Amino acid sequence: MSKGSRTYLDHNATTPLLPQAREAMVDALTMVGNASSVHGEGRAVRARIESARRALATATGALARNAIFTSGGTEANVTALSPRFTIGGAEHRATRAFISSVEHACVMAGGRFAPEDITVLPVDGNGIVDLDRLKALVAAEVEAGGLPFVSVMAANNETGVLQPVAEIGASLREMTEGREPGFVFHVDAVQALGRIPVDITAWGCDMLTVSSHKIGGPQGVGALVYAREAFRVPPLVTGGGQEMRKRAGTENTAGIAGFGAALQVMAENGEKYRDLAELRDWLEESLTHINSHTVIFARDVPRLANTISFAVPGMVAETALIACDLAGAALSSGSACSSGKVTSSHVLDAMGVAGDLSRGALRVSLGWTTTREDVERFADLWQGIVQKMKPASSGQAA
Repeated sequence: MSKGSRTYLDHNATTPLLPQAREAMVDALTMVGNASSVHGEGRAVRARIESARRALATATGALARNAIFTSGGTEANVTALSPRFTIGGAEHRATRAFISSVEHACVMAGGRFAPEDITVLPVDGNGIVDLDRLKALVAAEVEAGGLPFVSVMAANNETGVLQPVAEIGASLREMTEGREPGFVFHVDAVQALGRIPVDITAWGCDMLTVSSHKIGGPQGVGALVYAREAFRVPPLVTGGGQEMRKRAGTENTAGIAGFGAALQVMAENGEKYRDLAELRDWLEESLTHINSHTVIFARDVPRLANTISFAVPGMVAETALIACDLAGAALSSGSACSSGKVTSSHVLDAMGVAGDLSRGALRVSLGWTTTREDVERFADLWQGIVQKMKPASSGQAA
């Protein structure tokens, strides 16, 4: 998206609001009534929320009654990461959480698990979870009489790398066959929704989490989606009986309406990201042509079609970001959830990337507004930046 002289290439941080979502939000803001009220006005607001819930269920392969709206992906993840849970009303407790080393910061923090009850799973050089190590750790926990909780994201927010979540779900079922419950499996699908097919049943997870503003909906809305009605974790926000008593507080009707509209647009334009793969591939070729020493992380493994994580040896991310911003391009150095800090990426560190290179990593992420003109303009300005900064491993084209 070019706005005046600006080019926006930070869709993994947040993607621009869709016109349809804005329209739905404005319409919802004119409604009078609380969704918990039984009068006509309240029922009309409730209907708007339930319409969005049905759209979310369709997008994730779930039942509508198993989708709980939250204030965003972070709240949904923290809610999901609970050692306590119930199945059919019977209480259970997970004994240890296994979390991959490339998870989003809100998952790395462990949610409601105590730090001593968390094991961080290693990844390979491309950022893919070591499945053999995961199996060994889970098997040991089960043999010791424990109940493992596994949390692995579907798509990484920094590199775009896709995790084998369906394979992980199948392995967990195989290892704990005959035990009920044998495990808990949570998938952070915040970056996956709208970019790859999301199917809670095919993935074999108990819960997945999503966020509105990654697909063109408003910020401040997300959801925790359950695979089955019998399975539940305790509410993180308690008080009233909203969201089927799973999340207290009057619903953000306008935000949820915008989320629902974005989900509808997503359902109608599911092939959009195939076009983004072409733009991504063109830009990656351009980056390596501008400087032959450019490193594109995880280039040869399955990734989101919209994400490029790259670094040029000798270039510092903070300096490069400022230069890009001044030249009119918005991108990032990784996650946008670190209070604006530019630091070494824990994702790249987990992948074994050298510290100097990790501290120079930049992320370009494309979205529904991105055009060929946008990526061509960025390639032009990037060539100027590289030539001006003259990194140690110079190799840029003339």
